Amino acid sequence: MSSELIEKLEPADREDINLYAPFYPPATREILPKALSLYKKGYLEGQRQIEGSDSITFVATWPVSRLPLDLTCCRIQFNGQAELSYQVTLQNSELVNYLIDVINAYKRSQAVDFPQPFYRKLLRISEQTQS
Repeated sequence: MSSELIEKLEPADREDINLYAPFYPPATREILPKALSLYKKGYLEGQRQIEGSDSITFVATWPVSRLPLDLTCCRIQFNGQAELSYQVTLQNSELVNYLIDVINAYKRSQAVDFPQPFYRKLLRISEQTQS
């Protein structure tokens, strides 16, 4: 379970932290070392909270690259069903930012889930509403 993974995260190397630090405001840099460590795992398991319904389990995976501006393809599968698989391409620094949000939310609620903006990007909701 990812809650155990998040609890046991060791901070990333100083060199990696220094590479990514300029991409984030000072307020989020406290969590950056653990978010980078989570990023280097290449996966996240959690549960998408659905208002008024049961949560849906998910597994997100991505290839790990060292550079913040490299593009990565994050794949996410819900309920272990291939037909519920989605993917989104984003910069590593953006994915790490979402992982910072995951860790912050976990500290508040003990739930492992991506933030709403991640799902909007994943499902391309903002692109559809602008049409």
